[in-house]
Amino acid sequence: MDREDGPRVPEQRAPRRGPAVDGGDLRFGVLGPVRAWRGGDALPSGSPQQRALLAALLLRDGRTATAAELIDAIWGDEPPSQALAAVRTYASRLRKVLPADVLVSESGGYAIRAGADALDLNVAQELAATAEKARAGGDRTRARALFDESLALWDGEPLASVPGPYAETQRARLEEWRLTLLETRLDLDLECGHHAEAVSELTALTAAHPLRERLRELLMLALYRSGRQAEALAVYADTRRLLADELGVDPRPELARLQQRILRADAELARPAEDPSPAPAVSRPAQLPATVPDFTGRGSFVRELGDRLATAEGSVMAVSALAGIGGVGKTTLAVHVAHAARPRFPDGQLYVDLQGAGARSVEPETVLGAFLRALGTQDSAVPDTLDERAALYRSTLAGRRVLVLLDNARDAAQVRPLLPGTEGCAALVTSRVRMVDLAGAHLVDLDVMSPDEALQLFTKIVGAERVRAEREAALDVVAACGFLPLAIRIAASRLAARRTWTVSVLAAKLADERRRLDELQAGDLAVKATFELGYGQLEPAQARAFRLLGLADGPDISLAAAAAVLDLPAHDAEDLLESLVDTSLLESAAPGRYRYHDLVRLYARACADRDEQPPSEREAALSRLLDFYLATAARVFAMERPGDRTVGHFAPTRYAGLEFASRHEGLDWLYAEGTCLLACARQGTRDGRLGRAVDLLWAAKDLAESGANSKLYEAAALTARDAARASGDARAEGRARTTLTNVHLVAGRYSEADEEARGARELALGAGDVAPVYWADNDRGIIALNQGRNDDAELHLQAAMRGSRLDGNAPGEASALCNLARLHLLKGRTSSAIDLASKGIAIYRRIGSTLRLANGHYALGVALTHAGRPSEALEQFAAALDIFGKNRQRLWEGTTHFRAAEAHLSARRPARAAQHAEQALANGCIGGDRMRGNVLTLLGRALDSLAQADRARACWREALSIYEQLCAPEAVDVRALLSPRAAA
Repeated sequence: MDREDGPRVPEQRAPRRGPAVDGGDLRFGVLGPVRAWRGGDALPSGSPQQRALLAALLLRDGRTATAAELIDAIWGDEPPSQALAAVRTYASRLRKVLPADVLVSESGGYAIRAGADALDLNVAQELAATAEKARAGGDRTRARALFDESLALWDGEPLASVPGPYAETQRARLEEWRLTLLETRLDLDLECGHHAEAVSELTALTAAHPLRERLRELLMLALYRSGRQAEALAVYADTRRLLADELGVDPRPELARLQQRILRADAELARPAEDPSPAPAVSRPAQLPATVPDFTGRGSFVRELGDRLATAEGSVMAVSALAGIGGVGKTTLAVHVAHAARPRFPDGQLYVDLQGAGARSVEPETVLGAFLRALGTQDSAVPDTLDERAALYRSTLAGRRVLVLLDNARDAAQVRPLLPGTEGCAALVTSRVRMVDLAGAHLVDLDVMSPDEALQLFTKIVGAERVRAEREAALDVVAACGFLPLAIRIAASRLAARRTWTVSVLAAKLADERRRLDELQAGDLAVKATFELGYGQLEPAQARAFRLLGLADGPDISLAAAAAVLDLPAHDAEDLLESLVDTSLLESAAPGRYRYHDLVRLYARACADRDEQPPSEREAALSRLLDFYLATAARVFAMERPGDRTVGHFAPTRYAGLEFASRHEGLDWLYAEGTCLLACARQGTRDGRLGRAVDLLWAAKDLAESGANSKLYEAAALTARDAARASGDARAEGRARTTLTNVHLVAGRYSEADEEARGARELALGAGDVAPVYWADNDRGIIALNQGRNDDAELHLQAAMRGSRLDGNAPGEASALCNLARLHLLKGRTSSAIDLASKGIAIYRRIGSTLRLANGHYALGVALTHAGRPSEALEQFAAALDIFGKNRQRLWEGTTHFRAAEAHLSARRPARAAQHAEQALANGCIGGDRMRGNVLTLLGRALDSLAQADRARACWREALSIYEQLCAPEAVDVRALLSPRAAA
């Protein structure tokens, strides 16, 4: 038999003897049952002993095994009398099944010769080795994916049901390797920040492998990084007790050290990112403008440009072109980089301000004359024409190493004659225009500073003492400046010149958006003036697009939404937007998405107020944008909820929305546009488009239920309700309160939800608005259920069912039925609860509902759990999870995981229950903090059943804290669990 090697690789690979045979897409598997395939067809592998022979040959990786070694592998010390004949029979049968020349006989033994990738174990080893290299190279994300791919090749127990001592040894080794790979993958999960997700998997693994300390260590770290310090310490206590009881030993030192670091709340456990390498040393060239003494940040750009300039040495000319909006610090950065690069260009550094942002930029022939004279050419020898000067300029630079800084260029045509064009030279170009047509140039888009860099610059100018005393106000100032270096320099200079001002005074002045640009000027520096230079060079169509797009709230805007604002076909709008990107007045946030810098947006709005004619076009542009969002969101709503009559009650729109090939494509749009859509709805509540803005919130209710945009959604709904109330619009207020009801329900705020639902119903009845009435009845029924008011719940839900039927809204009827099923459960009528939930599912299926069908499965699963039928319940929960997951309903996914945990616990499967409960905590649940308390209570029960008593008590203590803050009755039960008698 072969000797055993290190623990990571199950079998040492050796050079193959002879060429591998092409088996016609032949594949073998040992990471599960021993199997063989040719193409897509499974090949018969014979009796258990025949599979043992095949496994022994496969694990030798092409090397020959003697007959004696194979007999020992299959039968060990007690072979049958005809063992040799049996081995030959098994080999003969395998040879008939496998392609020719795959199983070969040599030197009295046998070997399998197939391609390197034919065996799943080899593929897994290769993937793991590549993953290790990726991890060593710092690419954790790729390493994690490769380890996952390697682990996915396991298909149950390796060498399953294969007899013999060799198979038993290899089975143990392969399983150990799998666990090691899994630990490495989980370690990478934590390095990549996936703490909450890892807790669920680690909880199940520690239950399955309670003595494996590395898994316990990873679970402690994952819990600590998820903000669950008490549970992390409880894991250590469980581990110490278990090791003492089972083995009579203490935890290994690494585990003990981790416990101490958790007790100290060691900040290093958060894994801070490595500091970037220091920027190259700065040196000052004589002919460049002086670098600013308070140059701050920009480390990555300094390194990138410095590396680019370094390629000029012994290579072709290096050209880098920096583009960005006015005031972003292009010249400051270029001068700083040029100073740093001076040692590489000992023959000189040339500089010119080309004044490209002004009305009259400098002509290239004028610049060339000045450059030639600076390089030693006599005035009389300077030619007259541009071409001749350019030719002489290039000849003069031949063999020299010179750096040319061309600042504030107009366009590539102005720059081309000024490029050296010879080896050893380099050019740095700054411009507001992206020079995509400057051949061979390395293009750099310069963005604003990071918040830390901005605060550093502000502090250098103002002084550390003043900033230290009012740090929060200083952060407000640099944020109001949009982290734009010019704006920060102006604001800081104003403050430095006014010793009686505090930082808070300056922050208050900049807080007023209407006055902010006027405040950002000092001496001959003004942010508005630098923007005016760029705006003044736009063509009329560009200027109109610049003005109108700036009116829309939201962090960015999609091409389709921008086309609606401009009332243009998408391709025409794209041409305009891309041209604005090239001028640096607009940024391309991602393909097909655009955004303004905050101060540029304020300037664009000022231009719209001043220049847009007629003024009504501003209102028309925002109205088209709202129509676009409402029409598109309503289409997604209808695709998600077929048969729901609510969409027919939305306000009509004049501007068409997008069409989608599938509901998944529609959901992609909804979640991608969520922040901008909600900003548009909120903006519409204050600009005379209230009815459509409220309907947009209703159409986009998935954003609240999923938890993806809950806070933004709630803020928009509150704004809509208050605006409708102030304007006396009962219909809009009723609908706004309907959306707020949903927000409060998701968060588990039942009293607030009931108040809004009651008000929504009264307003809708008064306004003759049908849909909000029965949806309010349905919501009030859910609220009453959660508050234990069962009789009220039945009245509300029956009213909801009647109202839905009168409006022909089948999904509304199905929802009421599913909620009535829950009511019947609470009243002990389990059979009728199952019947009601089944009827709800039948309606959803009849109308082709997708998302809401998951609620039906969820309701039926809960009923089946109470009926003592956990297996059937879990089938319903699995179906619900699949639908909720596909529809991005994260909070409903979490809630369903909680119910699945209940079902597993009732079936006495605590490890699976704990895993689902952990996933519920990671996802969050409908019902807010109270539901989190329920999950923690159930998780504690599961952990207690797994003999993890300390961790269980940590969960119960956290649940008790939640219940006590909410004055929830569940606190009584949890106190009982924590009592000494319960612990005993």
